[in-house]
Amino acid sequence: MTRFTVSFLVLVLSWVCASLLLPGVSCGGEFRVSPIRLDLDAKAKSGVITVINEADEKLQCQMKAMEWAQDREGKDVYTETQDIIFFPKLMTIDPKSERIIRAGIRIPAAAREKTYRLFVEEIPGPKKAEGVAVAVTIRFGVPIFVKPVKEEAKGVVEEAGISKSTFTAVVRNTGNVHLIINSINLTGKDQKGEKTFSRELSGWYLLNGVSRPYSTPLPPDACIKTTTLDIEVKTDKLNLNSKLNVDASMCRQ
Repeated sequence: MTRFTVSFLVLVLSWVCASLLLPGVSCGGEFRVSPIRLDLDAKAKSGVITVINEADEKLQCQMKAMEWAQDREGKDVYTETQDIIFFPKLMTIDPKSERIIRAGIRIPAAAREKTYRLFVEEIPGPKKAEGVAVAVTIRFGVPIFVKPVKEEAKGVVEEAGISKSTFTAVVRNTGNVHLIINSINLTGKDQKGEKTFSRELSGWYLLNGVSRPYSTPLPPDACIKTTTLDIEVKTDKLNLNSKLNVDASMCRQ
């Protein structure tokens, strides 16, 4: 295996664990964390994260708090922060054991939700570092949400269109809290209201004030028969609906 392949594998595994954090799933079978997120507010200013070592060897971890933002394309951006206080910063967990991390917020609740991640990263032991096999270290990025004084979940679907049988749209979070986009469902209908095609796109976290573009090809034959396209964005807090009038010229290659 080349160095490039190894580095790419480590990058992918780290991203998956930092991103998904599925309940009951441990990346690589080495360790897991619980809960998979912390929700803090004026009443609950701190919380506890449990790190469970499921391996037969000791686990060493280091922790780092990062402010979590998203750019114009909706991609995650992390910067170091002092807003989150946590302890310990380093720890060793015995085999088949667990330890806790205490984390809290230094700043008061504001008009908009603040978002962070507490990264729990494995420190490779001597056996992993010196062994012949590839050592893949894993890190979890636990989301920490600091709720605003008053929550307001809002969103909108903008710039929806079809060109050369390709659908594009922008989902914008106009509220002051994050949304989790569970799915984006597209349903084409003809003049009689009968379904011509359907598409489902996967989603992701959309932080407050952020927009994310989406694009997907449509079946050209079905697109030509379509006169309206129903767009439904399903999130954890609300559903966003929009309708697009379609004509055959949008579907021609």
